[in-house]
Amino acid sequence: MPVPRRGRRVPVLAVCCLSVLLVGLDVSILNVALPSMQRDLHSSVSGLQWTLDAYTLVLASLLTPAGATADRVGRRRIFQFGLVLFTAASALCSLAPSTGWLVAFRTVQAAGGSMLTPVAMAILTNTFTEPRERARAIGVWGGVVGLSMAAGPVLGGVLVESAGWRSVFWLNVPIGLAALALAALFVPESRAPRARRADPVGQFLLIVLLGTVTYAVIEAPGEGWTAPPVVTCLIVAACALAAFVPYENRRTEPLIEPRLFRSAPFSGAVATAVLAFAALGGFLFTNTLYLQRQLGMSALGAGLHLLPMAVLSLVCPPLSGRIVGRRGPRTPLLVAGAGITASGVLAVAATRCAHPSDTLLSLTYLLFGLGFGFVNAPITYTAVSGMPRAQAGVAAAIAATSRQIGSSLGIAVIGAAVAAGSGTAAWWIIAGCGAAVLVLGATTTGRRAATTAVTTERVRA
Repeated sequence: MPVPRRGRRVPVLAVCCLSVLLVGLDVSILNVALPSMQRDLHSSVSGLQWTLDAYTLVLASLLTPAGATADRVGRRRIFQFGLVLFTAASALCSLAPSTGWLVAFRTVQAAGGSMLTPVAMAILTNTFTEPRERARAIGVWGGVVGLSMAAGPVLGGVLVESAGWRSVFWLNVPIGLAALALAALFVPESRAPRARRADPVGQFLLIVLLGTVTYAVIEAPGEGWTAPPVVTCLIVAACALAAFVPYENRRTEPLIEPRLFRSAPFSGAVATAVLAFAALGGFLFTNTLYLQRQLGMSALGAGLHLLPMAVLSLVCPPLSGRIVGRRGPRTPLLVAGAGITASGVLAVAATRCAHPSDTLLSLTYLLFGLGFGFVNAPITYTAVSGMPRAQAGVAAAIAATSRQIGSSLGIAVIGAAVAAGSGTAAWWIIAGCGAAVLVLGATTTGRRAATTAVTTERVRA
Protein backbone atom coordinates (compact mmCIF):
# COMPACT_ATOMS: atom_id res chain seq x y z
CA MET A 1 0.00 0.00 0.00
CA PRO A 2 1.35 3.46 -0.83
CA VAL A 3 1.69 5.46 2.38
CA PRO A 4 -0.17 8.80 2.08
CA ARG A 5 1.82 12.00 2.39
CA ARG A 6 1.79 13.61 5.83
CA GLY A 7 -0.78 16.23 4.80
CA ARG A 8 -3.17 13.53 3.59
CA ARG A 9 -2.96 11.37 6.70
CA VAL A 10 -5.18 13.63 8.81
CA PRO A 11 -8.17 13.20 6.44
CA VAL A 12 -7.62 9.42 6.53
CA LEU A 13 -7.73 9.56 10.34
CA ALA A 14 -10.89 11.70 10.12
CA VAL A 15 -12.58 9.11 7.88
CA CYS A 16 -11.73 6.27 10.28
CA CYS A 17 -12.96 8.31 13.26
CA LEU A 18 -16.24 9.12 11.50
CA SER A 19 -16.80 5.42 10.86
CA VAL A 20 -16.30 4.42 14.48
CA LEU A 21 -18.46 7.38 15.55
CA LEU A 22 -21.27 5.92 13.43
CA VAL A 23 -20.97 2.46 14.96
CA GLY A 24 -20.50 3.73 18.54
CA LEU A 25 -23.32 6.27 18.46
CA ASP A 26 -25.73 3.71 17.09
CA VAL A 27 -25.33 1.64 20.25
CA SER A 28 -25.52 4.31 22.97
CA ILE A 29 -27.98 6.67 21.29
CA LEU A 30 -30.59 4.01 20.50
CA ASN A 31 -31.12 2.85 24.09
CA VAL A 32 -32.57 6.23 25.07
CA ALA A 33 -35.12 5.93 22.25
CA LEU A 34 -36.42 2.47 23.26
CA PRO A 35 -39.54 3.56 25.23
CA SER A 36 -40.61 5.91 22.42
CA MET A 37 -40.09 3.14 19.87
CA GLN A 38 -42.11 0.75 22.01
CA ARG A 39 -45.06 3.15 22.18
CA ASP A 40 -44.98 4.10 18.51
CA LEU A 41 -44.51 0.59 17.09
CA HIS A 42 -46.57 -1.19 19.79
CA SER A 43 -43.58 -3.40 20.48
CA SER A 44 -43.10 -5.96 23.22
CA VAL A 45 -40.01 -6.10 25.43
CA SER A 46 -38.73 -9.01 23.33
CA GLY A 47 -39.21 -6.85 20.23
CA LEU A 48 -37.00 -4.19 21.77
CA GLN A 49 -34.43 -6.87 22.62
CA TRP A 50 -34.38 -8.03 19.01
CA THR A 51 -33.96 -4.44 17.78
CA LEU A 52 -30.68 -4.29 19.72
CA ASP A 53 -29.59 -7.93 19.41
CA ALA A 54 -30.13 -8.18 15.65
CA TYR A 55 -27.43 -5.55 15.33
CA THR A 56 -24.91 -7.02 17.78
CA LEU A 57 -25.44 -10.61 16.60
CA VAL A 58 -24.73 -9.82 12.97
CA LEU A 59 -21.83 -7.61 13.99
CA ALA A 60 -20.33 -10.42 16.09
CA SER A 61 -20.77 -12.93 13.29
CA LEU A 62 -19.25 -10.82 10.50
CA LEU A 63 -16.37 -8.87 12.12
CA THR A 64 -13.70 -11.46 11.41
CA PRO A 65 -14.76 -12.40 7.83
CA ALA A 66 -15.25 -8.71 6.95
CA GLY A 67 -11.66 -7.97 7.92
CA ALA A 68 -10.38 -10.99 5.99
CA THR A 69 -12.43 -10.03 2.91
CA ALA A 70 -11.05 -6.49 3.01
CA ASP A 71 -7.50 -7.87 3.12
CA ARG A 72 -8.27 -9.98 0.05
CA VAL A 73 -10.52 -7.70 -2.06
CA GLY A 74 -9.26 -4.26 -1.04
CA ARG A 75 -9.68 -2.30 2.18
CA ARG A 76 -10.97 0.94 0.70
CA ARG A 77 -13.47 -0.91 -1.48
CA ILE A 78 -14.93 -2.88 1.43
CA PHE A 79 -14.83 0.19 3.70
CA GLN A 80 -16.80 2.26 1.17
CA PHE A 81 -19.29 -0.56 0.62
CA GLY A 82 -19.78 -0.78 4.39
CA LEU A 83 -20.45 2.97 4.58
CA VAL A 84 -23.02 2.76 1.77
CA LEU A 85 -24.75 -0.21 3.42
CA PHE A 86 -24.76 1.37 6.89
CA THR A 87 -26.00 4.76 5.67
CA ALA A 88 -28.74 3.32 3.46
CA ALA A 89 -29.91 0.94 6.19
CA SER A 90 -30.01 3.83 8.69
CA ALA A 91 -32.35 5.72 6.36
CA LEU A 92 -34.53 2.62 6.06
CA CYS A 93 -34.58 2.19 9.86
CA SER A 94 -35.96 5.72 10.18
CA LEU A 95 -38.85 4.72 7.89
CA ALA A 96 -39.60 1.32 9.46
CA PRO A 97 -43.40 0.81 9.79
CA SER A 98 -43.16 -2.02 12.35
CA THR A 99 -40.79 -3.72 14.75
CA GLY A 100 -40.22 -6.59 12.31
CA TRP A 101 -39.10 -4.24 9.55
CA LEU A 102 -36.90 -2.33 11.99
CA VAL A 103 -35.17 -5.55 13.06
CA ALA A 104 -34.64 -6.49 9.40
CA PHE A 105 -33.13 -3.10 8.56
CA ARG A 106 -30.93 -3.29 11.67
CA THR A 107 -29.37 -6.53 10.39
CA VAL A 108 -28.43 -4.78 7.15
CA GLN A 109 -27.05 -1.87 9.16
CA ALA A 110 -24.92 -4.28 11.19
CA ALA A 111 -23.60 -5.95 8.04
CA GLY A 112 -22.34 -2.52 6.96
CA GLY A 113 -20.98 -1.78 10.43
CA SER A 114 -18.96 -5.01 10.43
CA MET A 115 -17.01 -3.61 7.46
CA LEU A 116 -16.13 -0.36 9.24
CA THR A 117 -14.40 -0.98 12.58
CA PRO A 118 -11.89 -3.75 11.67
CA VAL A 119 -11.19 -2.27 8.24
CA ALA A 120 -10.70 1.23 9.68
CA MET A 121 -8.10 -0.16 12.08
CA ALA A 122 -6.29 -1.89 9.20
CA ILE A 123 -6.32 1.38 7.20
CA LEU A 124 -4.90 3.29 10.19
CA THR A 125 -2.19 0.70 10.75
CA ASN A 126 -1.07 0.91 7.12
CA THR A 127 -1.33 4.71 6.94
CA PHE A 128 0.58 5.56 10.12
CA THR A 129 3.65 3.36 9.78
CA GLU A 130 5.87 5.15 12.34
CA PRO A 131 5.15 3.64 15.80
CA ARG A 132 4.75 6.93 17.66
CA GLU A 133 2.44 8.41 15.02
CA ARG A 134 0.45 5.20 14.92
CA ALA A 135 0.03 5.24 18.69
CA ARG A 136 -1.26 8.81 18.59
CA ALA A 137 -3.65 8.01 15.73
CA ILE A 138 -5.02 4.94 17.51
CA GLY A 139 -5.35 7.06 20.67
CA VAL A 140 -7.48 9.60 18.80
CA TRP A 141 -9.50 6.78 17.24
CA GLY A 142 -10.09 5.23 20.66
CA GLY A 143 -11.05 8.62 22.09
CA VAL A 144 -13.83 8.88 19.51
CA VAL A 145 -15.20 5.56 20.80
CA GLY A 146 -15.43 7.11 24.26
CA LEU A 147 -16.89 10.31 22.81
CA SER A 148 -19.66 8.36 21.09
CA MET A 149 -20.45 6.70 24.40
CA ALA A 150 -20.46 10.02 26.26
CA ALA A 151 -22.45 12.00 23.69
CA GLY A 152 -24.92 9.25 22.73
CA PRO A 153 -27.35 9.35 25.69
CA VAL A 154 -27.65 13.15 25.80
CA LEU A 155 -27.78 13.56 22.02
CA GLY A 156 -30.34 10.77 21.80
CA GLY A 157 -32.46 12.44 24.46
CA VAL A 158 -32.40 15.77 22.61
CA LEU A 159 -33.30 14.15 19.28
CA VAL A 160 -36.10 12.00 20.70
CA GLU A 161 -37.61 14.95 22.59
CA SER A 162 -37.44 17.33 19.63
CA ALA A 163 -38.00 15.12 16.57
CA GLY A 164 -38.97 11.63 17.72
CA TRP A 165 -37.10 8.33 17.84
CA ARG A 166 -36.70 8.09 14.08
CA SER A 167 -34.32 11.06 14.17
CA VAL A 168 -31.62 8.96 15.88
CA PHE A 169 -31.27 7.12 12.57
CA TRP A 170 -31.42 10.28 10.46
CA LEU A 171 -28.25 11.45 12.22
CA ASN A 172 -26.27 8.60 10.62
CA VAL A 173 -27.06 9.72 7.08
CA PRO A 174 -25.03 12.99 6.86
CA ILE A 175 -22.16 11.46 8.87
CA GLY A 176 -22.08 8.43 6.56
CA LEU A 177 -22.19 10.56 3.41
CA ALA A 178 -19.35 12.78 4.70
CA ALA A 179 -17.22 9.72 5.51
CA LEU A 180 -17.97 8.25 2.08
CA ALA A 181 -16.85 11.43 0.28
CA LEU A 182 -13.65 11.70 2.34
CA ALA A 183 -12.85 8.01 1.77
CA ALA A 184 -13.16 8.45 -2.00
CA LEU A 185 -10.84 11.47 -1.92
CA PHE A 186 -8.15 10.51 0.57
CA VAL A 187 -8.06 6.79 1.46
CA PRO A 188 -5.68 4.80 -0.78
CA GLU A 189 -6.51 1.24 -1.78
CA SER A 190 -4.57 -1.53 -0.05
CA ARG A 191 -4.56 -5.31 0.30
CA ALA A 192 -2.73 -7.76 2.52
CA PRO A 193 0.32 -9.48 0.94
CA ARG A 194 -1.25 -12.78 1.91
CA ALA A 195 -4.93 -12.76 2.89
CA ARG A 196 -6.59 -15.43 5.04
CA ARG A 197 -8.75 -17.93 3.22
CA ALA A 198 -12.53 -17.69 3.55
CA ASP A 199 -14.28 -20.10 5.94
CA PRO A 200 -17.96 -20.19 4.85
CA VAL A 201 -18.78 -23.38 6.77
CA GLY A 202 -17.35 -22.02 10.03
CA GLN A 203 -19.15 -18.73 9.40
CA PHE A 204 -22.49 -20.51 8.90
CA LEU A 205 -22.07 -22.60 12.05
CA LEU A 206 -21.19 -19.52 14.12
CA ILE A 207 -24.25 -17.60 12.90
CA VAL A 208 -26.51 -20.59 13.64
CA LEU A 209 -25.00 -21.01 17.12
CA LEU A 210 -25.36 -17.34 18.12
CA GLY A 211 -28.77 -16.87 16.53
CA THR A 212 -30.43 -19.95 18.05
CA VAL A 213 -29.06 -19.35 21.55
CA THR A 214 -30.21 -15.73 21.49
CA TYR A 215 -33.66 -16.65 20.17
CA ALA A 216 -34.13 -19.23 22.91
CA VAL A 217 -33.12 -16.84 25.70
CA ILE A 218 -35.23 -13.93 24.41
CA GLU A 219 -38.39 -15.92 23.64
CA ALA A 220 -38.32 -18.40 26.54
CA PRO A 221 -39.92 -16.02 29.12
CA GLY A 222 -42.99 -15.62 26.90
CA GLU A 223 -43.23 -19.08 25.32
CA GLY A 224 -41.72 -21.21 28.10
CA TRP A 225 -38.47 -23.18 28.14
CA THR A 226 -40.30 -26.35 27.05
CA ALA A 227 -42.00 -24.73 24.04
CA PRO A 228 -41.08 -26.58 20.80
CA PRO A 229 -39.40 -23.55 19.10
CA VAL A 230 -37.25 -22.88 22.17
CA VAL A 231 -36.26 -26.53 22.65
CA THR A 232 -35.51 -26.85 18.93
CA CYS A 233 -33.26 -23.79 19.02
CA LEU A 234 -31.32 -25.14 22.00
CA ILE A 235 -30.81 -28.51 20.27
CA VAL A 236 -29.67 -26.81 17.05
CA ALA A 237 -27.28 -24.60 19.04
CA ALA A 238 -25.75 -27.65 20.74
CA CYS A 239 -25.32 -29.40 17.38
CA ALA A 240 -23.76 -26.28 15.82
CA LEU A 241 -21.26 -26.02 18.70
CA ALA A 242 -20.46 -29.74 18.49
CA ALA A 243 -19.73 -29.38 14.78
CA PHE A 244 -17.96 -26.01 14.96
CA VAL A 245 -15.09 -26.88 17.32
CA PRO A 246 -13.75 -30.01 15.54
CA TYR A 247 -14.24 -28.41 12.12
CA GLU A 248 -12.24 -25.32 13.09
CA ASN A 249 -9.53 -27.48 14.67
CA ARG A 250 -8.98 -29.23 11.33
CA ARG A 251 -8.59 -26.02 9.30
CA THR A 252 -5.20 -24.44 8.62
CA GLU A 253 -6.72 -20.94 8.78
CA PRO A 254 -9.89 -21.23 10.90
CA LEU A 255 -12.42 -18.47 11.42
CA ILE A 256 -11.80 -18.73 15.17
CA GLU A 257 -8.64 -20.50 16.36
CA PRO A 258 -9.76 -22.99 19.08
CA ARG A 259 -6.15 -23.73 20.08
CA LEU A 260 -5.78 -20.18 21.42
CA PHE A 261 -8.19 -21.08 24.20
CA ARG A 262 -5.59 -23.42 25.70
CA SER A 263 -4.02 -20.27 27.09
CA ALA A 264 -5.57 -19.40 30.47
CA PRO A 265 -4.91 -15.63 30.11
CA PHE A 266 -6.43 -15.58 26.63
CA SER A 267 -9.49 -17.57 27.73
CA GLY A 268 -9.80 -15.27 30.74
CA ALA A 269 -9.67 -12.20 28.48
CA VAL A 270 -12.43 -13.60 26.25
CA ALA A 271 -14.58 -14.51 29.25
CA THR A 272 -14.00 -11.05 30.72
CA ALA A 273 -15.04 -9.42 27.45
CA VAL A 274 -18.25 -11.46 27.32
CA LEU A 275 -19.13 -10.70 30.95
CA ALA A 276 -18.27 -6.98 30.88
CA PHE A 277 -20.18 -6.31 27.68
CA ALA A 278 -23.09 -8.47 28.85
CA ALA A 279 -23.25 -6.17 31.86
CA LEU A 280 -23.07 -3.09 29.61
CA GLY A 281 -25.75 -4.28 27.17
CA GLY A 282 -28.06 -5.33 29.99
CA PHE A 283 -27.38 -2.17 32.01
CA LEU A 284 -28.22 0.22 29.16
CA PHE A 285 -31.32 -1.77 28.17
CA THR A 286 -32.72 -2.17 31.70
CA ASN A 287 -31.80 1.26 32.97
CA THR A 288 -33.36 3.17 30.08
CA LEU A 289 -36.69 1.38 30.57
CA TYR A 290 -36.41 1.91 34.34
CA LEU A 291 -35.80 5.66 34.13
CA GLN A 292 -38.51 6.36 31.56
CA ARG A 293 -41.19 3.79 32.35
CA GLN A 294 -40.92 3.48 36.12
CA LEU A 295 -39.60 6.90 37.15
CA GLY A 296 -41.46 8.74 34.40
CA MET A 297 -38.47 10.68 33.05
CA SER A 298 -38.33 12.11 29.56
CA ALA A 299 -35.81 10.78 27.03
CA LEU A 300 -33.64 13.85 27.63
CA GLY A 301 -33.86 13.45 31.40
CA ALA A 302 -32.80 9.79 31.09
CA GLY A 303 -29.90 10.78 28.86
CA LEU A 304 -28.72 13.43 31.31
CA HIS A 305 -28.86 10.95 34.19
CA LEU A 306 -26.61 8.59 32.22
CA LEU A 307 -24.06 11.32 31.60
CA PRO A 308 -21.87 10.53 34.68
CA MET A 309 -21.45 6.96 33.42
CA ALA A 310 -20.66 8.15 29.91
CA VAL A 311 -18.10 10.74 31.07
CA LEU A 312 -16.13 8.19 33.11
CA SER A 313 -16.32 5.77 30.18
CA LEU A 314 -14.54 8.50 28.21
CA VAL A 315 -12.01 9.56 30.86
CA CYS A 316 -10.94 6.21 32.34
CA PRO A 317 -9.67 4.21 29.30
CA PRO A 318 -6.44 6.24 28.84
CA LEU A 319 -5.68 5.90 32.55
CA SER A 320 -6.40 2.17 32.38
CA GLY A 321 -4.06 1.83 29.39
CA ARG A 322 -1.21 3.55 31.24
CA ILE A 323 -1.67 1.28 34.27
CA VAL A 324 -1.70 -1.79 32.04
CA GLY A 325 1.53 -0.64 30.39
CA ARG A 326 3.29 -0.09 33.71
CA ARG A 327 1.87 -2.74 36.03
CA GLY A 328 0.00 -5.25 33.87
CA PRO A 329 -3.74 -5.94 33.48
CA ARG A 330 -4.62 -7.16 36.98
CA THR A 331 -5.20 -3.80 38.72
CA PRO A 332 -7.49 -2.36 36.00
CA LEU A 333 -9.50 -5.59 35.91
CA LEU A 334 -9.94 -5.54 39.68
CA VAL A 335 -11.12 -1.92 39.49
CA ALA A 336 -13.46 -2.82 36.62
CA GLY A 337 -14.99 -5.78 38.42
CA ALA A 338 -15.42 -3.87 41.66
CA GLY A 339 -17.04 -0.90 39.91
CA ILE A 340 -19.55 -2.98 37.93
CA THR A 341 -20.42 -5.12 40.97
CA ALA A 342 -20.96 -2.12 43.25
CA SER A 343 -23.06 -0.42 40.58
CA GLY A 344 -25.34 -3.44 40.25
CA VAL A 345 -25.80 -3.68 44.03
CA LEU A 346 -26.62 0.05 44.29
CA ALA A 347 -29.09 -0.31 41.40
CA VAL A 348 -30.90 -3.02 43.39
CA ALA A 349 -31.15 -0.58 46.31
CA ALA A 350 -32.37 2.20 44.01
CA THR A 351 -35.13 0.10 42.43
CA ARG A 352 -36.47 -0.77 45.87
CA CYS A 353 -37.11 2.93 46.52
CA ALA A 354 -40.24 4.49 45.07
CA HIS A 355 -38.34 7.75 44.51
CA PRO A 356 -34.57 7.12 44.60
CA SER A 357 -32.43 10.20 45.12
CA ASP A 358 -30.43 11.71 42.30
CA THR A 359 -27.32 11.17 44.43
CA LEU A 360 -27.93 7.42 44.61
CA LEU A 361 -28.60 7.20 40.87
CA SER A 362 -25.54 9.30 40.00
CA LEU A 363 -23.31 7.17 42.23
CA THR A 364 -24.67 4.03 40.54
CA TYR A 365 -23.84 5.39 37.09
CA LEU A 366 -20.46 6.74 38.16
CA LEU A 367 -19.42 3.34 39.48
CA PHE A 368 -20.56 1.57 36.33
CA GLY A 369 -18.73 4.09 34.17
CA LEU A 370 -15.61 3.61 36.29
CA GLY A 371 -15.79 -0.17 35.94
CA PHE A 372 -16.52 -0.21 32.24
CA GLY A 373 -13.93 2.49 31.55
CA PHE A 374 -11.19 0.33 33.05
CA VAL A 375 -12.07 -2.96 31.36
CA ASN A 376 -11.25 -2.54 27.65
CA ALA A 377 -7.49 -1.96 27.81
CA PRO A 378 -6.71 -5.08 29.90
CA ILE A 379 -8.98 -7.23 27.73
CA THR A 380 -7.11 -6.33 24.55
CA TYR A 381 -3.69 -6.45 26.24
CA THR A 382 -4.25 -9.85 27.85
CA ALA A 383 -5.71 -11.34 24.67
CA VAL A 384 -2.87 -10.16 22.43
CA SER A 385 0.31 -9.67 24.46
CA GLY A 386 1.11 -13.30 25.10
CA MET A 387 0.51 -14.49 21.55
CA PRO A 388 3.17 -15.07 18.90
CA ARG A 389 3.13 -12.06 16.58
CA ALA A 390 1.59 -14.07 13.74
CA GLN A 391 -1.45 -14.84 15.91
CA ALA A 392 -1.93 -11.42 17.51
CA GLY A 393 -4.39 -10.22 14.87
CA VAL A 394 -6.53 -13.34 15.22
CA ALA A 395 -6.51 -12.95 18.99
CA ALA A 396 -7.61 -9.31 18.73
CA ALA A 397 -10.41 -10.24 16.32
CA ILE A 398 -11.68 -12.93 18.71
CA ALA A 399 -11.60 -10.44 21.59
CA ALA A 400 -13.60 -7.93 19.51
CA THR A 401 -16.11 -10.61 18.55
CA SER A 402 -16.42 -11.63 22.21
CA ARG A 403 -17.47 -8.09 23.11
CA GLN A 404 -20.36 -8.22 20.64
CA ILE A 405 -21.37 -11.72 21.75
CA GLY A 406 -21.39 -10.52 25.36
CA SER A 407 -23.57 -7.54 24.48
CA SER A 408 -26.04 -9.79 22.64
CA LEU A 409 -26.25 -12.28 25.51
CA GLY A 410 -26.55 -9.49 28.09
CA ILE A 411 -29.51 -7.92 26.29
CA ALA A 412 -31.07 -11.37 25.85
CA VAL A 413 -30.57 -12.72 29.39
CA ILE A 414 -31.03 -9.52 31.39
CA GLY A 415 -33.83 -8.36 29.09
CA ALA A 416 -35.56 -11.70 29.67
CA ALA A 417 -35.53 -10.98 33.41
CA VAL A 418 -37.13 -7.59 32.73
CA ALA A 419 -39.73 -9.19 30.44
CA ALA A 420 -40.57 -11.66 33.21
CA GLY A 421 -41.24 -8.72 35.54
CA SER A 422 -38.14 -9.17 37.69
CA GLY A 423 -36.17 -5.95 37.42
CA THR A 424 -34.34 -6.72 40.66
CA ALA A 425 -33.07 -10.01 39.20
CA ALA A 426 -31.74 -8.08 36.19
CA TRP A 427 -29.63 -5.84 38.41
CA TRP A 428 -28.35 -8.84 40.40
CA ILE A 429 -27.26 -10.50 37.14
CA ILE A 430 -25.32 -7.33 36.27
CA ALA A 431 -23.69 -7.37 39.70
CA GLY A 432 -22.87 -11.05 39.18
CA CYS A 433 -21.16 -10.26 35.88
CA GLY A 434 -19.03 -7.68 37.69
CA ALA A 435 -18.15 -10.16 40.44
CA ALA A 436 -17.07 -12.70 37.81
CA VAL A 437 -14.83 -10.06 36.17
CA LEU A 438 -13.32 -9.42 39.61
CA VAL A 439 -12.58 -13.12 40.10
CA LEU A 440 -11.11 -13.49 36.60
CA GLY A 441 -8.92 -10.44 37.15
CA ALA A 442 -7.56 -11.96 40.33
CA THR A 443 -7.01 -15.48 38.99
CA THR A 444 -6.15 -15.39 35.27
CA THR A 445 -3.88 -12.33 35.03
CA GLY A 446 -0.52 -11.47 36.42
CA ARG A 447 2.32 -9.16 35.72
CA ARG A 448 3.16 -8.43 32.11
CA ALA A 449 6.27 -10.59 31.80
CA ALA A 450 4.73 -13.61 33.47
CA THR A 451 1.57 -13.43 31.35
CA THR A 452 3.50 -13.12 28.12
CA ALA A 453 5.93 -15.94 28.83
CA VAL A 454 3.36 -18.44 30.04
CA THR A 455 0.87 -17.69 27.27
CA THR A 456 3.44 -17.93 24.49
CA GLU A 457 4.74 -21.25 25.75
CA ARG A 458 1.24 -22.73 25.94
CA VAL A 459 0.26 -21.58 22.46
CA ARG A 460 3.50 -22.88 20.94
CA ALA A 461 3.01 -26.17 22.72
